[in-house]
Amino acid sequence: MDKNNVTRLLEQRKISYEVYELPEEKLGAEKTAELLNVPLAIVFKTIVIARLERGKPILAVVPGSVDVDLKALAKVLGEKKVKTTTQREAESLTGLQAGGISPLALINRGFQVVIDSSAQNFDEIHVSGGQWGLNIRLPVADLAKLTNARFAEIGRNFG
Repeated sequence: MDKNNVTRLLEQRKISYEVYELPEEKLGAEKTAELLNVPLAIVFKTIVIARLERGKPILAVVPGSVDVDLKALAKVLGEKKVKTTTQREAESLTGLQAGGISPLALINRGFQVVIDSSAQNFDEIHVSGGQWGLNIRLPVADLAKLTNARFAEIGRNFG
């Protein structure tokens, strides 16, 4: 696998990580967990959330098995209301393809990152590497530090 900006950044910052190559297509968290043979609880997806007021979008990083609780997220950020973007909006705002949106690929781009607090139950989690077919496992603490993220209970099973 060729290096990309995400892997170069991790190496530059001397962060231990592992790269997993997957089919180069839009895979959901469930399919990713299945292909990697890991629990779905440690495969996190990045959802682009828009503020209704002015301000950069938010990257909500939640386990693959849950949805973003918009009310909880708005409360954590002191916003009246936030909304999930459409796939097209998310791609336009991030410059990345849905299925490859990663907080690691958007560092220093002004996005506020909130990671579901369940991530703190694990030493390492999987996130997208910023492109289709690239998955990265790295320490939760390093992910939070790199992305200047905060932890909050923002994931919820609506099923």
